[in-house]
Amino acid sequence: MGDRAIRTDRLKAALGALALPLALLLLVLPGQAQAWGFYAHRQTASIAEANISPAARAEIRRLLRAEKLLGTPKCPLATLQDASVWADCIRGEGWRWGYTAPWHYRTTPICEAYNPRANCANGNCVTAQIERAHRVLSDRSLPDPVRLEALAFLVHFAGDIHMPLHSGDKDDRGGNDRVTDYGIIPELNLHWIWDGPLAERAISDPADPVARRYAPAERAELGGGTAADWGRESWQIARDFIYPTAFHTEDVCSGDLPKKTALTQEDIVAGVPIARRRVVQAGIRIAELLESALGPKS
Repeated sequence: MGDRAIRTDRLKAALGALALPLALLLLVLPGQAQAWGFYAHRQTASIAEANISPAARAEIRRLLRAEKLLGTPKCPLATLQDASVWADCIRGEGWRWGYTAPWHYRTTPICEAYNPRANCANGNCVTAQIERAHRVLSDRSLPDPVRLEALAFLVHFAGDIHMPLHSGDKDDRGGNDRVTDYGIIPELNLHWIWDGPLAERAISDPADPVARRYAPAERAELGGGTAADWGRESWQIARDFIYPTAFHTEDVCSGDLPKKTALTQEDIVAGVPIARRRVVQAGIRIAELLESALGPKS
C-alpha cells in the first residue's frame, strides 16, 4: 500500500472516530436547533394551525404580510411556525429587545405555595405577557404590525409557560444552575435537558406525530384554563416530578440539593410522556387563544 493510500485510510479512521462525539455535540448544544427555542415551539405552532378554523388561519396569513414592517430581517416571520420562535430570535439583538427577556418565564420556588401574582412586577413575566398579547391581537382596531408582534409573542409565550422549568425552581434559575448528566451525555444542565433533548425525544416519533387535527374530546381534555393555571401545572410538575426524579429523593425541600446530578435511562423514559403532553397541551391551548382572538365572531 502506498503512502497516499495509508494517509487516506488514517484520515477516514480519524473522521470516523470523530463522528459520534460530533453527533452528540450537535444533539446537546443549547440553541435553536433543538430546544423549545426551535423544535418543540414549531411543533406547538403546527398543532395550533391544525386545530383552528379556516377564518383564523386566513387572518393569520393576512397579518403575516406585515412582516417587513416589524423591521426584524434576521428573524423571519412568514409562517405561524416562524412566529413561534420569533421571540427567541429577537433576543439576539439585546440592545433593541433586551427588555423582553423576563417575559419568557415566571418562576415560583417549588418549596413555597404557588402564587400566580408573584415575580411579575409591571407585567414583566410570561403569564402577564400572554394576557397582554392576546388582548392586543384581539383588538382589530390596532395596526397590523402591532397585532402581528402580539401574535408572535402570544404563540411563543404560551409555549414557554408549558415547559415546567419556566415556572418552578429550587433557587437555581429554573434548573439552569444544576449540572446534570443526560444518560451517557455528561454535564448539561437540568433546564436545558427539559428544554432540548428530552422535549425532542418526546415528540419525534414518526409513527405518532403530535402535529395533527385532534378530536373534540381530545381538545376538551387537553385544553382550557388560563395562563395562571398553565403556570401552576408546570410548577407542580417541577415540584412533584422533575426535581424528585433528578435528585432521586421525594424530600427535595428539607435542605440544599447538590449542584450536580444525573438522569438515568429510566428517569428519561419516565419523563418522555410528561414532556410530550406539555407540548401537545401548549399547541391545543395556543389554538384556543388564536381562535378566540381571530376566529369568526358570533
